[in-house]
Amino acid sequence: MKRLLSIAMMLLLTVSISEIYAQKTPASPREKAEGKIDGVMVAVDYGSPAVKGREIWGGLEKYDVVWRAGANATTAVTFKDAVEIGGELVEAGTYGLYIIPRENDDWTVIINTDWDRDMHGAWGAYSYKEENDVVRVDLTPEFVDENQERLSYSVKDGGISFAWEKARLMLPIESN
Repeated sequence: MKRLLSIAMMLLLTVSISEIYAQKTPASPREKAEGKIDGVMVAVDYGSPAVKGREIWGGLEKYDVVWRAGANATTAVTFKDAVEIGGELVEAGTYGLYIIPRENDDWTVIINTDWDRDMHGAWGAYSYKEENDVVRVDLTPEFVDENQERLSYSVKDGGISFAWEKARLMLPIESN
C-alpha cells in the first residue's frame, strides 16, 4: 500500500512540474545571439517566434509596415564599440532593430535609439518613431527552399544574419 501511495505521489508531482513548466515556457522565447565583428562584441536580444504553418510575409508580418524584427518586445542590438552600418557611424550602445519587409522590393533594416520602449508600456513597433532612426539600410532578401521554423539571428564576421521562414538577410557591419 505504501509503495502504491509513493508511486501515485511521484506521478502527481511529475504532472504538476510538467504543468508549471508548460505554463512558463513562452510561445516566442527570448533568445540572444552574440559574437564579434571585426573585433567588436555584438549582441542581439530578440523574441523567437515559430512559423507554425502560418503565412509570415504579407500575412502575419505585413508588407510596408515597420516590424520589431522579432516577437513581443523590440529586438535590441548592442555594440560594445562604435561600428559602421550603411556608411553611417553607430556609436557604442544598445539600439532597437526594426525591419520593413516589402513584397517585391528591398527590405529596410533600421537601427533606432528606441530599444526599451516595451519596458515603459509600449509594445513592439507601435511606438516606433522614425525621427529616432540612426541608420536605415535597404537590403535584398534571399528566399530559400528550406524553412527556418524559428526566427534566428547570428553574429558573424561581416555582420548580423537573419533567418525566418524562407527569408534570409545579412546586415553588413564594419568596425570603426
